[in-house]
Amino acid sequence: MSGQGPLSGLRVLEVGHILAGPYATMLLADLGARVTKIEPPGGDLSRQVSDAYFASLNRGKRSVRVDLSTPEGQQRLHELVRGADALLVNLKPSAVRRYGLTYERLKPWNERLVCVALTGWGMEAGDAPAFDYVVQAATGIAALTGEPDGPPQLPGYSSADNSAGLAAALGLLAQVVSGRGGQVDVSLRDVMLSQLNYHASAWLNDGVPPRRLGGAHAYYVPAQLFPTADGHLALFITHDGFWRAFTTEAGIDGYTTLAERVARRDEVVAAVTKALATDTAKNWEARLRPLLVPAAAVRALPDALAEAPGTVVEAGGHRLVGSPFRVTGHEPEYGPPPRLGEHGDHV
Repeated sequence: MSGQGPLSGLRVLEVGHILAGPYATMLLADLGARVTKIEPPGGDLSRQVSDAYFASLNRGKRSVRVDLSTPEGQQRLHELVRGADALLVNLKPSAVRRYGLTYERLKPWNERLVCVALTGWGMEAGDAPAFDYVVQAATGIAALTGEPDGPPQLPGYSSADNSAGLAAALGLLAQVVSGRGGQVDVSLRDVMLSQLNYHASAWLNDGVPPRRLGGAHAYYVPAQLFPTADGHLALFITHDGFWRAFTTEAGIDGYTTLAERVARRDEVVAAVTKALATDTAKNWEARLRPLLVPAAAVRALPDALAEAPGTVVEAGGHRLVGSPFRVTGHEPEYGPPPRLGEHGDHV
């Protein structure tokens, strides 16, 4: 059944470009919010990347084209603010202030408005460039990623932007639920440092610096990628019950406790690598899944999507990955991405 989304009736304005902000508001739109993009004369910069790129972040929204640098544009902004519940802005701090996109500037037109500023380093930190990979490098993510003796590396997708988008959506909803207007600031830096939770805690409390382990988990052994006779297998043994089930199938003796496996990491990894070399990654997955051992053969994205067809949706002629939220009684409509100024052109 389609039904009204849990956010039906919520009216959200968005000002920003590319990824973090638009991703946040798209998640809200999928849940039923009415999202209106306030786009500059040239539109959201992601329109210049490709139609598919833009659609992946902006399905189901409305678009009004407004030049916020003009008095007429400011007047239109204030008209839109009067009828909105929240405004999410994804610009550098100086632009947020220059265009009057803070709660202090907008509360004369709507005292209950929730304003979310999504920036790289925080509203008080200046305008230093803060694109996704820059933030990952600056917050310790890149230093943790890669082989121990190799260079730092970055993941192949925009983890900082996407994570910050989720956090911004949560912050927006939290303030809306409070019933009070106000300012919420979310930065990519703070979000990524927060996601380093147990690494940061180990350093702050015990003085233990994080180590680059080639993708292996710092606390669980074995928990990493392993080569097999064909392909790689992700094995994630978090407790001794999983280890017993795995070793019975793999023919490995010893290392019965997590403490012992951590203390003898290199031996354990060598023993597991030798055992897994006797079969393919897909066969190991098939063997271990009935035993409830956490393991999966490494797949390319096309294969992963083919195995999860229910995650792919249609939105205005584009095939996209749908909402990650499954709400009983609600099926998102997944409207098309808007044309620039489709719902109002004030330039």
